[in-house]
Amino acid sequence: MINTIKQSVVISLLFLVNCFSQNVEKIEIKGNTHFITTKINYPITGTYLFEGAKEPIMQLNPNGTGIYQLTDLTKQSIVWGMECLENGTPKYQKGFNYATYSLWYKTEGDDQEWTYAHFSIHFQKKKMFIMGERVKEYQE
Repeated sequence: MINTIKQSVVISLLFLVNCFSQNVEKIEIKGNTHFITTKINYPITGTYLFEGAKEPIMQLNPNGTGIYQLTDLTKQSIVWGMECLENGTPKYQKGFNYATYSLWYKTEGDDQEWTYAHFSIHFQKKKMFIMGERVKEYQE
């Protein structure tokens, strides 16, 4: 009976660790190691647009893939993530009513370097910005 209880506890702990663990990817940028995740406790996935426009878009999918559409409207498949610590804790700077993060992306399937994009969340406006120009509204 004690062995059964121990097994149940171990299985439960493994389940909880798996459920709450961050999906962290190790990347190399110009010889330096960085870590990225797709989860930062805000609803960052979705479509980002220039205000008042339908295109070009930047689409961030929950699985770390997406689309980056250039101003000439050509679309590129990308992989992306927000910079974090090795344990998945997001790296960010918090201001009075905003927070800034480092978004890293690269063209999917290529050996291209990772590209940095400034990502900000403006809490009072309930908006998120990529590179200060593509925006998505959110609700908490």
